[in-house]
Amino acid sequence: MEKVLGIGGFFFRAKEPDALARWYAGHLGVALPPESYDHRSWEQQQGATVFAPFAATSDYFGRVDQQWMINFRVRDLQAMVAQLTA
Repeated sequence: MEKVLGIGGFFFRAKEPDALARWYAGHLGVALPPESYDHRSWEQQQGATVFAPFAATSDYFGRVDQQWMINFRVRDLQAMVAQLTA
């Protein structure tokens, strides 16, 4: 049986997508989307990824109208929090 090998992209809408992409690059180290297939995309380190649909009424990750959540793996959570709150 063929199976998915990983996540090839995470796509979502934003009011200011260019500014948000720059924020992710500057604060989290997620490279900006490549301008063409000739440029490399951001590559994540190998590790587990949980794929878990939730009930439409779940409040596990916020208000019911929030339709998605993404968790990032980091080497040192406390260091990342300090960096983001500085």
